[in-house]
Amino acid sequence: MSRFATLVGLAVKSAWNRRLTLSLIVLSVSLATVLLVGLERVRGQVRTAFVQAISGTDLVVGARGSQIQIVLYAVFHLGGATNNIGWDSAQKLAARPEVAWTIPLSMGDSHAGYPVVATDGTFFERFRYRRDQALKLAKGRAFGDVFEVVLGSEVAAKLGYDLGQSLALRHGLGQVGPDHADKPFEVVGVLAPTGSPVDRSLYINLASMEAIHIDWRGGAPIRGFSISAERARNMNLTPKSVTAVLVGLKNRRDVFALQREIQSAPGEALSAVMPGVALDQLWRLLGSGEKVLWLVSVLVTATGLMGLISSVLAGLGERRRELAILRSVGARPFDILTLLALESLALTLAGVLIGLAVLAILVAALGPAISGSYGLAIELSAPTAREALLSLAIVAAGFLAGLVPAVRAYFLSLGDGLSVTV
Repeated sequence: MSRFATLVGLAVKSAWNRRLTLSLIVLSVSLATVLLVGLERVRGQVRTAFVQAISGTDLVVGARGSQIQIVLYAVFHLGGATNNIGWDSAQKLAARPEVAWTIPLSMGDSHAGYPVVATDGTFFERFRYRRDQALKLAKGRAFGDVFEVVLGSEVAAKLGYDLGQSLALRHGLGQVGPDHADKPFEVVGVLAPTGSPVDRSLYINLASMEAIHIDWRGGAPIRGFSISAERARNMNLTPKSVTAVLVGLKNRRDVFALQREIQSAPGEALSAVMPGVALDQLWRLLGSGEKVLWLVSVLVTATGLMGLISSVLAGLGERRRELAILRSVGARPFDILTLLALESLALTLAGVLIGLAVLAILVAALGPAISGSYGLAIELSAPTAREALLSLAIVAAGFLAGLVPAVRAYFLSLGDGLSVTV
């Protein structure tokens, strides 16, 4: 044991004399760790934000269609529904004894390329995203009057809108087409960032959607006929149909039974989708970008480990006399192999630990800013099981990479003995 301790002491002194070179090796491993584990954390947070774009909603009910299509237009406000749901069907759904609450959604209009969603006050009270977080207003209040609009955080930031400003909605989801300039809306509220599709939408009352289309037929204004905003406000604005309905149940154990009943009920053809299941399926379809990020980070980590191998191999020529001296004090070839392997392990372990510390500092420093700007909650927390496995994998890979120069040193020490010529 004392002989090995002596060898370790000599190896530590040798490492100190090569501290600049070894520091660069540790730095490269640290950067690789920050990139690989950091990308894993971002990937996990992005996946969580995607899958939990809607939380606490048990069913999304729309006209008969595919699960993914219903989730795309009801949750992400992308595309359009093949058909709407009659208002009577939405009311009957809300009156069912299993149902605790419903949020009706009506879509089809836009503003500057952002979708407009018509709903009611229940949306601000009941809608949840990412681990049951409620919506919050950064400015102003929820809509009350017919011609009032609440903006998502991205809409307000990108278009430079603030409270009290007036805007006109456009019919349809494109950048061109007829608009509703005769019935302008006043901005009365701006939602706080959520990192969900809520940030990229405008919200109006269901009655507002009826009011702006009250003098339209077949997707176009009635020629030679116009109803003013003031007159429309006083008319019957009960919706005739909605695009989808978000449903929350009193007891989640009823979700499968209610889903079957809705889909098999006579009358209007409806589909009831469990959003968590559909979002998970959609994420799998969109996982190619995640795989590319993963490949890039693995390649960067491999590059850092190759740098470790090349640096140690390049230094072996200068260390052959040192290895011969170690042999002279009683070191066996296997001891040389062990010392160099342990040196590689120590360098990799130090690099990983420093990398994790740097990542924690970056998350603590930049996390609040990222959350405020993009709504992506990258939180300071203990490494997840996957992150811990990645860190251990880097350490193991570094140890195995260090075996290459260690084995080379083993054979050099066998051949050199004490006859090294410099």
